[in-house]
Amino acid sequence: MNEENKSERLVAQLGPYPTKLEADKEYFWCYCGRSKSQPFCDNSHAVTEFEPQMFTVTETKTYFLCGCKRTSTGPFCDTSHETVDD
Repeated sequence: MNEENKSERLVAQLGPYPTKLEADKEYFWCYCGRSKSQPFCDNSHAVTEFEPQMFTVTETKTYFLCGCKRTSTGPFCDTSHETVDD
């Protein structure tokens, strides 16, 4: 991987990942877009300058986690994928 690619977030998918999450459990959302375990981190970021985002939720339910990695409300989808060119 060249230096330029190390500083680029990849689009994992154009759209959110509907994901059932448990209240008060720690999760690590993939921010670099390279994880094979989307939307969660599998340490693929090790070759980049990015780190996963640890988060918890207060209610057990289905959440929509960002797949394009451009959200301003990470890890949750804010519909940024509607303006992303893949």
